[in-house]
Amino acid sequence: MSIIAQNSTDEVALIDHIKKFFTKYQLGKLLKKCNGTKEKGVPAISLLRYKFSNIFVGKSMYMQQQTGTFTENFSKNAFYRFMNSVKTNWLRLTSLVAANIVNNDISKLTSPDRKNVFIIDDSLFNRTGCKKTELSSRVFDHVSMSYQKGYRMLTLCWSDGNSLIPVNSCLLASSKESNIIGPKRSFDKRTIAGKRRELAQTKAPKAMLTLLDNATKAGLSADYVLFDSWFATPTQITDIKSRGIDAIAMIKKSSRIKYEYCGKQLNIKEIYSQNKKRRGRSKYLLSVDVKVGKEEPIAAKIVCIRNKANRKDWLAFICTDTSLCEEEIIRIYGKRWQIEVFFKTCKSMLNLIGECHSLSYDALTAHTAIVFLRYMLLSVEQRQNEDYRTLGELFFFLVDEMADITFYRSLAILMTALTASLCETLRLSNDQISGFMLDFESKLPKYLQNALHHKPKTA
Repeated sequence: MSIIAQNSTDEVALIDHIKKFFTKYQLGKLLKKCNGTKEKGVPAISLLRYKFSNIFVGKSMYMQQQTGTFTENFSKNAFYRFMNSVKTNWLRLTSLVAANIVNNDISKLTSPDRKNVFIIDDSLFNRTGCKKTELSSRVFDHVSMSYQKGYRMLTLCWSDGNSLIPVNSCLLASSKESNIIGPKRSFDKRTIAGKRRELAQTKAPKAMLTLLDNATKAGLSADYVLFDSWFATPTQITDIKSRGIDAIAMIKKSSRIKYEYCGKQLNIKEIYSQNKKRRGRSKYLLSVDVKVGKEEPIAAKIVCIRNKANRKDWLAFICTDTSLCEEEIIRIYGKRWQIEVFFKTCKSMLNLIGECHSLSYDALTAHTAIVFLRYMLLSVEQRQNEDYRTLGELFFFLVDEMADITFYRSLAILMTALTASLCETLRLSNDQISGFMLDFESKLPKYLQNALHHKPKTA
């Protein structure tokens, strides 16, 4: 006799919700297109869906097996083979899914006059056990201004100013052999595994262009590319312009980087000191037209503004679209902040750093891609439902719902086991068991009584 149905309709609805996301955006078809095929009987899409959903359950495969709650029809070896696959092109998969979401859904909700942007930035991917983790390195962290152990997660995102969709990424190891701590595996450079590792040891500016090329090849487009001063070199700016996309970036105050201004090669500090600044409540202090690059210089506009954190300091931005007014350059660059929120959400809520403990570079790449897919789901839901809650609140809403479902289901299992034990051990009739359960229930705390008679929410 079962007091509560073991499968809550709320849980079924949430699982169906994830299945609809997979079906709508053709994740099975795209995974197969990126060489994500089964090796021994279990469909790769089933393994992907399981890994994708784990964050909402709040348990790892290891804990599910330890507690006896693992009910999937595949073994842990099949799961690990899927994560460690050297042939799956995860960079291409996330690019194709992002293009599918943007072109088929978000573009319909966005005005043609709105400026879409690519945002590129990196974030520290900490790693413990570096000596055994493949390609783990000593990498420079721009936040702490010190060397840390792990990778630099170079990430490309697309945004229309409202929704941010992660496109692709690369876990960058050090390009210097002396800074690599972990072991290295060698592959044919023509294979996906070989290309993945070659990209991992490429310098960030070149890897940035590779991510951008993969995004455009997948069918994504944007009006501008936004990035901070760490990537804002004349060579990088001209390389992006040559791809038919304008760049807006913060300028590094370096005496080595020169711009052609009034027929002279000057650095940004010299240009700033030679010009009169705007006074009063102006949104910017200075705006000048320059040329960037040595071999084939291109026209650009530099805009200087006050640093809000320090009123005596100033910041400078460069834009290769000289038709844009100064206020518009500042406004568009403000969209870059969304990627910082993305990094925070992935690390704090989607368990980017702590969930995967694999020593394989392929598995870490797969895990990062799946975390990006989870963020895509949250971003799409926020946009389509016109939900003004933050992504963090939306995530915790789903997690809290799953926690309640797990509690109800666990209580149902306990009660079912108790009644089965009464039947087998004491040989009680159904009427005697019903009487015993009613008396037992009356002695329980109120919140447990309510849980026993929990009714699923109706739409």
